Amino acid sequence: MGNVAVYPGSFDPVTNGHMDIIERGLGIFDKIIVTVGRNPNKKTLFSVDERIAMIKEAVGNDPRVEVDSFTGLLVDYVEKSEAHCILRGLRAMSDFEYEFQLALINRRLKRQIETVFLMTGASWFYCNSGIVKEAAGLGGSVTGMVPDVVLKRLKEKFPGMSDGLDV
Repeated sequence: MGNVAVYPGSFDPVTNGHMDIIERGLGIFDKIIVTVGRNPNKKTLFSVDERIAMIKEAVGNDPRVEVDSFTGLLVDYVEKSEAHCILRGLRAMSDFEYEFQLALINRRLKRQIETVFLMTGASWFYCNSGIVKEAAGLGGSVTGMVPDVVLKRLKEKFPGMSDGLDV
């Protein structure tokens, strides 16, 4: 299967920061499996199926990217997928502390699975799904922060969302 990484997340919704990690990750890995975590305890704006569909449309027909979902331990999913690595994006030092803890527990659970961190591009340091949802929900513009398919779906969820850039 080659050099395969699993890029997990809630992706509610997928942002251009996530897309940056996918695109740059493809420079390192032969294949990336973008997988949406199924967490029934987490309140989300989009269903798992909606998130998968948006990610698939955003990545296009790139045969090096697979989109899936999982429940349970991430390391079990990674092993089942015959991948050897977890790909994670970092924006700031605060991300690192949390991600480092996850990497350590994943390593303890499955020593053969590595975690690779990529710093997000400088254009996306401020961008995360929560900020996108909050801005859109309050009528702000998120144009340029998310792929076009996500922008369209956010406008459906938040009809009062601004179309223009206010910067």
